[in-house]
Amino acid sequence: MKRIFNKMISNLTTRIIAFAALLPLVALNAEAASPNTMLAMYQDQSGTQGSASRGEKFFFAKRAHSNGETVSCTTCHTENPKATGKTRANKLIEPIAPVANKERFTDPAKIEKWFKRNCKDVLERACTEQEKADFIAFMLSVK
Repeated sequence: MKRIFNKMISNLTTRIIAFAALLPLVALNAEAASPNTMLAMYQDQSGTQGSASRGEKFFFAKRAHSNGETVSCTTCHTENPKATGKTRANKLIEPIAPVANKERFTDPAKIEKWFKRNCKDVLERACTEQEKADFIAFMLSVK
């Protein structure tokens, strides 16, 4: 009985921690987000300022993938963040730079969804909050 109780407490604790981690996103979804708001959130979470120059290096960096391919963000998004890209399945991707696509970095749930998916595809791991801040800082610097 004690083991069952401890497992229940452990599961509850895990759920509370996960819920607390999502609270900033829930709060942002309640109001209109902007790329600058999202940048500020990731900077707060990482404890450091986003860097456009680090974000640019991150965006263009070629990485050896475990499947033998060399990939980068530009594999799908092109070398011009203001251009339309294509997925590996040939679906069009709207420009990633907010200057060319006003919807970019305005929906916290979508931002997290795409960072999660794309970081896993390119880096084979989750992006850090610092990498997210740097990436958005770079995208905001594109004119």
